[in-house]
Amino acid sequence: MHPRTEFQILPQPDDATCGPTCLQAVYAHFGDPLPLDAVIGEVEPLATGGTLAVNLARHALRRGYSASIYTYNLDMFDPTWFQPTRQDLGPRLRAQAEHKHGRKLREATSAYLDFLELGGRVEHEELCREFVARLLEEGPVITGLSATYLYSCQREAGDHQLVADDVRGHPTGHFVVLAGYDADCGRVLVADPLKKRPGFESHLYSVGVDRVIGAILLGVLSYDANLTVLRPSVAK
Repeated sequence: MHPRTEFQILPQPDDATCGPTCLQAVYAHFGDPLPLDAVIGEVEPLATGGTLAVNLARHALRRGYSASIYTYNLDMFDPTWFQPTRQDLGPRLRAQAEHKHGRKLREATSAYLDFLELGGRVEHEELCREFVARLLEEGPVITGLSATYLYSCQREAGDHQLVADDVRGHPTGHFVVLAGYDADCGRVLVADPLKKRPGFESHLYSVGVDRVIGAILLGVLSYDANLTVLRPSVAK
């Protein structure tokens, strides 16, 4: 495994705080420790609970980090906004919001517009082994993905308190940190803040890269499907 097995992550306090817990772990990795409760209190939550990757990135931008989000959420971003010629995303997001409705889309649109104004970048690259390896050579990456697919577990029902339910449940989104990559065996080191992880005993475990890629892409079902790359400024 790529030598980042020393990566540390705290357990998330509840079902809704995986994102801020991952963000706090990345800050600590870069020598920028913050109390977990402070990060949780400062990251903007969704009205329905939890948060979005873009809200984690906005918090980092305000602390002087650079932030790039690689998105695979085709509900939020059209692929033609990135290729063959990159378009100005702000006007496209505003135009989209005039024709599509829903609380989560409104919240996400507002957050992304602020993210772009703060200097953040939204990118779209082919999600493959080589791309994952390249990102992880530079440092840890927060990803929003499908926990249901990652764990091969039952779907879940409920709002703030989730309960496994294979009939009434829905696919569940989750944030983890990708902390390293072993190209020889094609496995990714995952740092997971969830206290009870189906099939995994430790907060640090390795998963086949193809499974991770599948979980990221299926994150579109829960408004996830992204990789958030945060890097400290030279002065930090």
